[in-house]
Amino acid sequence: MTRKHGDLAKTPRFFHIGRLAAHGAIRAYQLTLSSLAGSQCRHLPTCSDYMDEAIARHGLWAGGFMGLARLCRCHPWGTAGFDPPPKTRPPGSHWLRPWTYGRWRGPLSD
Repeated sequence: MTRKHGDLAKTPRFFHIGRLAAHGAIRAYQLTLSSLAGSQCRHLPTCSDYMDEAIARHGLWAGGFMGLARLCRCHPWGTAGFDPPPKTRPPGSHWLRPWTYGRWRGPLSD
């Protein structure tokens, strides 16, 4: 059975709960802890917005690893600039190798 990414009408309710829980946790962070850390973000959209959009677009597993990879790139010697979540999953990525979902380092692609 082939599904389009983001087709929430045909996904099981269990996956909706995971995405909603992740969205709630990210939103809670944005409203509380984010203001304490200050606005030192090097990317646009911010890392929390990136992770929220990646999870909404690709699901909790793949989107979570994409967001984790983005957090690893966000440091003083890391990347900076406009870096939106990818529209499609990277070629060759597989759920058994979750590290293949994210771009862990290197320059931003054009």
